[in-house]
Amino acid sequence: MTLIRRDPEPGGVDPRRAPAGRHQPPAEGRTEPERVRLGGVPVDLHAHADAIERIRRCSLTSGERPLGVVSVNLDHLHYFGERRILSGAFGLREGVHGDIRWLYLIDGAPIAAQARRTTGHAWPRLAGSDLIGPILAHAEADGVTVGFVGGAPEVRDRLTEALRAQYPRLDFRGVWSPTRAELLDVDASAAIAAEIAAAGVDLLVVCLGKPRQELWIDRFGAATGAKVLLAFGAVVDFLAGRVSRAPEWISSHGLEWAWRLMLEPKRLSKRYLVYGPGAYRTLRRSSAGAEAP
Repeated sequence: MTLIRRDPEPGGVDPRRAPAGRHQPPAEGRTEPERVRLGGVPVDLHAHADAIERIRRCSLTSGERPLGVVSVNLDHLHYFGERRILSGAFGLREGVHGDIRWLYLIDGAPIAAQARRTTGHAWPRLAGSDLIGPILAHAEADGVTVGFVGGAPEVRDRLTEALRAQYPRLDFRGVWSPTRAELLDVDASAAIAAEIAAAGVDLLVVCLGKPRQELWIDRFGAATGAKVLLAFGAVVDFLAGRVSRAPEWISSHGLEWAWRLMLEPKRLSKRYLVYGPGAYRTLRRSSAGAEAP
């Protein structure tokens, strides 16, 4: 495991300089999202600004269970959807409240389309790669401490440099880069969580890929002492500049998956070409209406 730290810097900036995201919501001002079940998993129907504000508010609030934020896409359904081996493995299970409060945000275009069919209203995609800019800008302005878990060794230095350049007053506490063996070892993961807690991280961006990041947050998230834990997958690669975002016209047509597949065919072909179609069939076959959050 490798840790890179940076001394905190005082001050803040106007969060309005961060991009507002590519997809705007149909309406703002909702205090609590409606929760539906799509493809066997919960999905919280949030407007863009409301999702950002809820994450911000939780990052500033002490004494509550940590908030875990999940991106729901077809890959998520493949692992956690109806009748999958990991179904109910984390989050709100039948009558069971764990250490983490979970917020399930729409990521993939098929999820957004199914939410529209289910509710009769259009809901925006709230991908982690779109949310992370406003979230970090607010953290910089509010003095919220930030840390990352994940990223290949060659990405760590680039991420640190990118954060210093884009968010010069961000109170950035470090990048933890555990090996796969460390993530599979309970004692090693517990030690990583203890290091993060000692560093005083308020907002932890967990980029370990599905399903590992959600399971790690569920098991060790509370021990990190973080108030908010973002299961944001490839965000670390986007921020570090290792992988480029899709052009707007590709993203707006729901084809960002094809862009990523073109860039990383070896790593992503099974996810999109093998797992994806089955998850899509599950999504269309087994979606339901609103449920209690």
